[in-house]
Amino acid sequence: QLQLVESGGGSVQPGGSLRLSCAVSGAPAGVTLDYYGKAWFRQAPGKEREGVACFGRDDGRTYYADSVKGRFTISRDNAEVHLHINNLSADDTAVYYCAAARVRSNYCLVSKMYDYWGQGTQVTVSS
Repeated sequence: QLQLVESGGGSVQPGGSLRLSCAVSGAPAGVTLDYYGKAWFRQAPGKEREGVACFGRDDGRTYYADSVKGRFTISRDNAEVHLHINNLSADDTAVYYCAAARVRSNYCLVSKMYDYWGQGTQVTVSS
């Protein structure tokens, strides 16, 4: 049973940057993080959960929602998955979640495909 714990959220002024981190643990013995597709989602008040960035399990490529391309970068460091966010705006205010699953790359931004979720970290952008 995977456990995912996010960190790095906070309050930021417009135009600022943040790096969110997701520590992943609990994988079965001999199973690496490569076994799973890994993604970041966000959910703003009153809106549906939105996939913003992911690593495809099949091809190892990164995928981004059109709304965040050029500003968000997903990266990985051993058992952590990071989300680098630049040029933040009020529209980026949301709870950000990391997730993992045995999901095919072409579905890696689809929330219903994910089995394992973190508790979320709040990002608030305001002046």
